[in-house]
Amino acid sequence: MLLAAVLIVLLCAAVCGAQEDIPRGVGSWPADGLGNHRAVVRVEEPSDAVWVHITWRRRDDAQDNNIVIIYAATGEQVTNVVRAEISREAGDVVFQAGAAGEYQVYYMPYTASTQPWGYATRYSSPEDTADPAWVDRHGLTPAGLAQGEWRTLPRATVVEIQARTDFDRFDPMEVPASAAEMQDMLARHPGVPYLLFPEDREHAIRMTADLPLRWVRNGPSSRFDGAAQRGEFYVFQIGLYAARERIEGLKVTFDDLTSDSGERIPAAAFHCFNLGGTDWLGRSFEKDVTVPQGAAQALWFGVQLPEGTQPGELRGALNVRPLNLPETRVDLSITVGADAIADHGDNDLWRQARLRWLDSTIGLDDEVVAPYTALHVAGRTVSCLGREVRFADTGLPESITSSGREILAKPIAMVAEVGEGRESNETEWGGGRPRILKQAPGAVTWQSGNAGGPLEMRCWAKMECDGYVNFRVTIAARQRVEVKDIRLEIPMRREAATYMMGLGRTGGYRPEEWQWAWDARRANNSVWVGDVAAGLYCKLKDPADSWSLGGLPDLPAAWHNGGRGGCIVSEEGNDIVTVGAYSGQRALQAGEELEFCFGLLVTPVKSLDPAHWNQRYYHAAVPAQTAVDAGANIINVHHGNDLNPNINYPFLAANELAAYVNDAHAKNVAVKIYYTVRELSNYVAEIWALRSLGHEVFTDGTGGGHSWLCEHLVDHYAPAWHHTFEDGRVDAAMATTGLSRWHNYYLEGLAWLLGHVEIDGLYLDGIGYNREIMKRVRKVMDRMRPGSLMDFHSGNDFTFNDRRVSPACLYMEHFPYVNSLWFGEGYDYNESPDYWLVEISGIPFGLFGEMLQDNGNPWRGMVYGMTARYYSGADPKHIWRLWDEFGIQDARMIGYWDPACPVRTDHQNVLATAYVKPDKTLVSIASWARESLWGKQPVRCRLRVDWAALGLDPEKATIVAPAIPGFQDAAEFRPPDEIPVESGKGWLLVLSEDRT
Repeated sequence: MLLAAVLIVLLCAAVCGAQEDIPRGVGSWPADGLGNHRAVVRVEEPSDAVWVHITWRRRDDAQDNNIVIIYAATGEQVTNVVRAEISREAGDVVFQAGAAGEYQVYYMPYTASTQPWGYATRYSSPEDTADPAWVDRHGLTPAGLAQGEWRTLPRATVVEIQARTDFDRFDPMEVPASAAEMQDMLARHPGVPYLLFPEDREHAIRMTADLPLRWVRNGPSSRFDGAAQRGEFYVFQIGLYAARERIEGLKVTFDDLTSDSGERIPAAAFHCFNLGGTDWLGRSFEKDVTVPQGAAQALWFGVQLPEGTQPGELRGALNVRPLNLPETRVDLSITVGADAIADHGDNDLWRQARLRWLDSTIGLDDEVVAPYTALHVAGRTVSCLGREVRFADTGLPESITSSGREILAKPIAMVAEVGEGRESNETEWGGGRPRILKQAPGAVTWQSGNAGGPLEMRCWAKMECDGYVNFRVTIAARQRVEVKDIRLEIPMRREAATYMMGLGRTGGYRPEEWQWAWDARRANNSVWVGDVAAGLYCKLKDPADSWSLGGLPDLPAAWHNGGRGGCIVSEEGNDIVTVGAYSGQRALQAGEELEFCFGLLVTPVKSLDPAHWNQRYYHAAVPAQTAVDAGANIINVHHGNDLNPNINYPFLAANELAAYVNDAHAKNVAVKIYYTVRELSNYVAEIWALRSLGHEVFTDGTGGGHSWLCEHLVDHYAPAWHHTFEDGRVDAAMATTGLSRWHNYYLEGLAWLLGHVEIDGLYLDGIGYNREIMKRVRKVMDRMRPGSLMDFHSGNDFTFNDRRVSPACLYMEHFPYVNSLWFGEGYDYNESPDYWLVEISGIPFGLFGEMLQDNGNPWRGMVYGMTARYYSGADPKHIWRLWDEFGIQDARMIGYWDPACPVRTDHQNVLATAYVKPDKTLVSIASWARESLWGKQPVRCRLRVDWAALGLDPEKATIVAPAIPGFQDAAEFRPPDEIPVESGKGWLLVLSEDRT
């Protein structure tokens, strides 16, 4: 009996040793139900039971997963299967082989759900499908398995371990070494606290909890050899394994690269991306890299080789220096080829040269962006396009005008009430002497210091050419003091405070009073109060830079004050409306400081752009001729198609996209693409380098999502948008952080697309970055490809997940750099006109918009200059044709909201907007009349026309409704006539003189 057991063990060892180097390749099969990985097994002779040993080398919990075996010749599943021994390193499986041939062992089967935001992969748990009689016959009960006699069964041979696609492969960098192999490697390097494994960019380091078999077999090294081209930004890696000690305070220094011919590339040309870089505001930073004992860390390096570098070998070194351990020198040898490479190697994704984009400062300056003009400073008044801000001794504004209209009723104040209860009093600030700190064409910075009683106040402000002013107000205590409240007060003139949006309220007419308190679940820490011609947007902020998906706010300590802070918008007498942000009671210790940060934007941010009337959108990646035939001249290419398949990473199909753009340009059609941040495709070429940065780029999370994410990223990520293609491929995205160096990469990527693909701008579906990045985006677009367009789309975040924030308020700080709006999903086009004006149209802010939800309401839309796009069944070509026939491009739009509108109706719920030309006027009227008890009954109204303002003779005037398919039948009216208007509909009427 002992001899038999010994023979079984020796036989097992021989078989296992023979299968250590099983070939790995790619197969093809449906993923759902079977998974992405299998072992192809050959059975030479039919047998009631055979045994196979599969050295699969897995990272998952292998014991928790089911095994499915298929007989390849018939596609039938083998049910008599027993898992004899299962571990991460190998699996021993017994199964019934009724026929010789190929069997496929699927060892990570799963089922998947495919909703974009709820994609889930569920790996199948082990199933007991074997016939009990078969189990007993071969001693495969738990007791029998423990004896190990199954090893004497006929053996099947593993031919190959296969991944379903090349993208799903684990080899070579995700094939872990076994525990025994790790012990053997460590025994060969006794006492060494950490080991280094240099790698070219071809084999990206992927694992942190395991070492690849490739490393263990090749062993660590203190030398790296690579090959580059002249002018290339050459990238390579070094893997650091904390074998016996924790690594702390890691630093790396470099030696110059030199050659025998006297070539010298200074050490300063090297960069380790993991140890720091340049952030999204151009600030240098360092990162603390700590590697736990037993873990691995990839270090990604880049060195810029000048284009004039001589061919040959460059030699140098780098020194890895943990704070707590001895340093290790790695000798470098880079062989430079004779050919120079274009764009530093950026055009070849596999080179990873674009990693240098992470530290770009492109577009980071205080220059002017069109249509804005250079700021003008005269004393304490700073002027920008159509607006002026004059600041007081405190540094806060005492006057704000827009289009010549004063917005403020009194100076803006930072009020500090010192004391408790009735004994409190307002601090009188004094001593302020504002001074300009910096003046550039696109930005002016000033500062002022004031004091009062036990407090000091410092105000720092930066006004930019688009009318945005950032404030940082610091309140410091000279001594311990009880504070009843510190609050910001913005007193506005009543005539400049007609409408309101924000602080948890939808857009529309301003109520007499509105109260709001901080809520971490909702992104509503901003408010706009104003009229169409003049308004003011205020956003309360934290001193730290942040931006998150959906704009959920941080809770700034100064404003929030443990939940005691909030806002009140209220009327003060008949002439003043005050927007107040209070922070509540607190005690300040001597020397303690509070930072109150907020931003103000004076609206409208620019004049309405008449180019709107010539911008005709087709929102789908259709052939350019299809767009032309529909009357469109701009195509938006979203992601999830052959031209732009991967979300926020359009570089994998750049050649196809460029050919499409070239064809569209030949037909006078512009092409814009969806490209932003917020989430990032798993197909991104730099994914492993980005993962090596910790959570700098990818947010931490609980994992899940598509199987590729589960199997390769494994954990510590947050799945985001998933798109399933017709062939079953899935573009699976991961959430990215609100602000990181990836934004620098994104901006360089935009510049590359504008220059190499010649796209005509961006379509943004939500905005995944803050205002600072948006300014850089606009500069890159204007400088690389003047005339580029950016339109912004959002669903209704007010109702979505009960966020109670309107996108027009959430994203208003971006509006100066956007060309148009497309607010869609979740919007109710049956809402009141004031809601339309403020929430949807964009007009009070200097932007035109378009409609989406259910194709909008074309009659009401035209009151605001809006149509739908070619999208989801909408067909606006007949409205576009009318625009051209009338010549709306040359008309002056005067809306019902303007007291100077020359055309009105005699029905309070039928509104009119006039598009005025010297010889004729197009009038859009639409009904918001409520339905009667008898249902949707038309109302009747007459036009009230200021004929003199139109330059028309009422005696000769005609009112013609041109035929517009799907909109209205042809009709003709005389000025005194009543015009019937159906519920929820309206007319487009041309007013002109009868020339006959």
